[in-house]
Amino acid sequence: MSSPRPNPSERRLRADRARQAADVIRQLVVQRAFPNGALPDERFLAAEFCASRNSIREALDLLREEGLIERVPGVGTVVVAEKYAHGLNRLMGLAETLREHGEVGNDVRAAGLVRPPGPVAQRLRLAEGEQVVYVERLRRLNGLPLSLDLTYLPRDVGEPLLEEDLENRDIFSLIERTSGQRLGTAAVTLEAVNADLHSAAVLEVPHGSALLVVERLSRFTDGRPVDLEFIRMRGDRLTMRAELVRGPLEAR
Repeated sequence: MSSPRPNPSERRLRADRARQAADVIRQLVVQRAFPNGALPDERFLAAEFCASRNSIREALDLLREEGLIERVPGVGTVVVAEKYAHGLNRLMGLAETLREHGEVGNDVRAAGLVRPPGPVAQRLRLAEGEQVVYVERLRRLNGLPLSLDLTYLPRDVGEPLLEEDLENRDIFSLIERTSGQRLGTAAVTLEAVNADLHSAAVLEVPHGSALLVVERLSRFTDGRPVDLEFIRMRGDRLTMRAELVRGPLEAR
């Protein structure tokens, strides 16, 4: 006599618990909370999350599909890939953000004067017909591709950078050094997209993989916009982090 099948609501509950556990475990992986990269066994995790071992197995399967963990015979479940936290609290370049994790290098794919698209010129408050400096870089951490950055700069700000070390330095630090001015604020938009064939090939990920796309418009302290970037980040290697403050509620 066959055993009764679980009803749809029971299956959904297990899937919900699996996602809940996976979300927490994923952040523990990012925080490097597991000594030597080894996760506790399923019984411990089931007790920790007040979930069944089947739910925990499904949670670990989700993280395995993301490429974060793997089951090693005779060892257990271990972390096999790192994710790096990229803070949104401060205006910093990638090398400044990830300096504790290793060496950030840049493959400069293009650098020079171009005629900008109309929306780019408008965002940088440029007159019609003004050229901009365009820089395209593949950013790597210890050799691993992390992001593809497309940068537009006003000519007076960008041209001095063409004589600088764009392969080993963040553009932010170069802008401040060559211009003698400090960067002040930036407007940031973040969204998720699937990797197109070209981006997938450059970033060395499967076609359709999750990417984080950041549009960032950085300004000098006087408010002048000087750096418009479109950054495609690998979703399997970077996680965005910020600390937000709740201010007074607006009158409704």
